[in-house]
This record gives sequence, structure tokens and C-alpha cells, in this order.
Amino acid sequence: MRFTVLTLFPEFVESMKGYSVIGRAVDKGLIRLDCVNIRDYTTDKHNNVDDYSYGGGPGMVLQAQPVADAILKNRGWDGHVIHLSPRGKVLTQSKLEELAKKEHLVLVNGHYEGIDQRVLDHYIDEEISIGDYVLSGGELGSMVLIDGVSRLIAGVLSNEDSAVEESHSQGLLEHGHYTRPYNFRGYCVPDVLMSGNHRKIEEYRRREALKVTYERRPDLLETAELSESDKSFLKALKEKQEGEKHGHH
Repeated sequence: MRFTVLTLFPEFVESMKGYSVIGRAVDKGLIRLDCVNIRDYTTDKHNNVDDYSYGGGPGMVLQAQPVADAILKNRGWDGHVIHLSPRGKVLTQSKLEELAKKEHLVLVNGHYEGIDQRVLDHYIDEEISIGDYVLSGGELGSMVLIDGVSRLIAGVLSNEDSAVEESHSQGLLEHGHYTRPYNFRGYCVPDVLMSGNHRKIEEYRRREALKVTYERRPDLLETAELSESDKSFLKALKEKQEGEKHGHH
């Protein structure tokens, strides 16, 4: 997988190569990360890349020419061009899985008030947002996307299963994890995890995942794949919570 990041701050995104999973994947040649400075493509003699907004308003807008030329020169024949923007569709695990099948992702990062709309209309394949909030540029969004996609590429994670078991990959949030010591300041590890009974442990973890998803992100349960026993567990959980609510009044 190849990532090309178009940005005014290439060093910021380059820093990912120094860490953990991404760093190792780059070293092994499983992913390639190229950072391109949009400023290198301006034809402006003062090296400017931004200007005031037509129609007035605060802040500066990135000009079409440097961004469009940076895209044209770097996308190659196989580049899928993504603009990171709060106006995009919100990134999900299934979107990451779809992107992981591509050969080459070109990530365009705006700054200031954004990029001239004509670039977005004519040079971009899609817009993606990492959440309903505004950041000062697209770079953090690009880094989130690179990390999320890279983990799905064969060989990047040391244990293949760890990508599958995590939160969101099964449509549920993940169950909690425990490590030594067994007793931490009076708080003990759930006994089932010490039992060595793998079937019981699986069942316990599944129920914990259902419970945490029900409490924090019930919207995910609408699309998650649920077995009959999952459904009856959730029904019992709901009845128990409603009973407790009425019991308190």
C-alpha cells in the first residue's frame, strides 16, 4: 500500500515513520509513505499558496493551482484522491476496509479556511471526515486514516487475529482486558478469565462486548451481527436496567 500525503506540513506527517506499527511496516516495505509539500507546486513568485476568500469572510483559502498541480503530479495512474474535511462522510471501520483494498491513496490536507472549491469539484474522488469537529488542518485526519488502513494490510500487525478481534471490526465495542497482578489494590480480575475454560472465556468476553456496546454505543447494535443468544442476553440486560430504573423511583 502506498500513501501520498499532500500537505503544507510534511514533517508533521513524516513523524509517523518513527513509531510503532507504522514505522515497522515502512521498514518492512509493507507500506510506503510519501509526504509532498503543496508549497513546492506554487507558480506564485512570492511562494504564496493562499489568498483572501471571494465574497469576503475571515481567514485565507488555499488556491486551486498549487493543490491541483500537486494532485496531478503525484496521483499517478492508480491514485485514489481523498480530501480530509469535516464536510466529508465520517470514517468507519468498513470504510477503512474498503480503502485497504486500494493500491495507492492520495490524501489532500487543507489548512486555513480550506481549499478552493474548484479543486474539490474536479480533482478529488471523495471527502472523508474523522468526526464531527473542526481541526486546524487535515493532517491529523490523514494520520488517523493511514494508521487505520495500515493495520488491515497483511503482515503489518504481528498477530493477524488482533486486527479482527478489536472494537468495531465485529460491529461491537471491545470487551475489557486484564493483566497481572490478579489483585490490584483490592480489585480482582474476573474469575472466569482465570478458569482456563476457553469456551466460557469467549462467552464472557462476548457478553462484556455486548454490554459495553449497549451502554455506550447502542446505535452499533442495529447493524451488528447478533446470534440468538446475543439477542436474548441483550433483552435480559435491557429488562434488568429498566427494572432498576423503576426500582429507584
